[in-house]
Amino acid sequence: MPELPEVEVTRRGVAPHIEDRIVTSVVMRREGLRWPFPPDLPQLITGRRIVRTGRRGKYLLVHFEHGTMIIHLGMSGHLRILPPGMAPEKHDHFDLEVAGPEGRQVLRMKDPRRFGAVLWHDAADGELEHHVLLRDLGVEPLEAGFSGKLLYDRTRQRSAPVKQALLAGDIVVGVGNIYASESLFRAGINPKTPAGRVSLARYAKLAQAIREILAEAIVQGGSTLKDFISVNGQSGYFQQTYFVYDRTGVPCRVCAAPIRQIKQGQRSTFYCVNCQK
Repeated sequence: MPELPEVEVTRRGVAPHIEDRIVTSVVMRREGLRWPFPPDLPQLITGRRIVRTGRRGKYLLVHFEHGTMIIHLGMSGHLRILPPGMAPEKHDHFDLEVAGPEGRQVLRMKDPRRFGAVLWHDAADGELEHHVLLRDLGVEPLEAGFSGKLLYDRTRQRSAPVKQALLAGDIVVGVGNIYASESLFRAGINPKTPAGRVSLARYAKLAQAIREILAEAIVQGGSTLKDFISVNGQSGYFQQTYFVYDRTGVPCRVCAAPIRQIKQGQRSTFYCVNCQK
């Protein structure tokens, strides 16, 4: 599943092509994906200007003056910018055509497994942050509100493993399985450690590691995760720098001990028993 860096790479890729552009048409080739498409979306946004794009966790936000289109890429979705008139391929489920100084372009969503979503939040329904999909999300890890102290304060009563606390999304949002494993390695924290037993000093190292790992992944275009590709059709290459993720049995890049793999909450966790205490 595309994680925060992949969604941010996508946002940065589409932004110059759709921001401050007028929507000229909307095409929905099925009733919906994970949830139904808003049936009145073409009437709601055709002829309206896209003010800006944004991101909240793994949700891509397309802001209009009267509301926000919420896009989730699901397990296998991705967005492409294409010239108008290109025939859709299999699994091309949604088109947003816009017009700007350079002419018309199409934002097209492909989603083979159909776990993605295109939804609408009307400004008349209240603040976007209160939307049912967004209201319980934790802080953004790349913004000022995220810190080791926040992690420490929010985990004092948690007995679950620290990696599970990161994945829960109610403390910090967008730190998915890959980047949680890599961040815990960089901070030297065993992923099985109960979240409530990690010290403030170690959480400070973890917060810094999370910021660094996510920023590096964005610069490198994210990771190649099954069907994920960026807007320009290229795959990310952050996976070439993994220290632990998906390296079971391979010597640790630091101490040469074999990387171990365990299951936590139905997800695979990778770590080095020597480097992570």
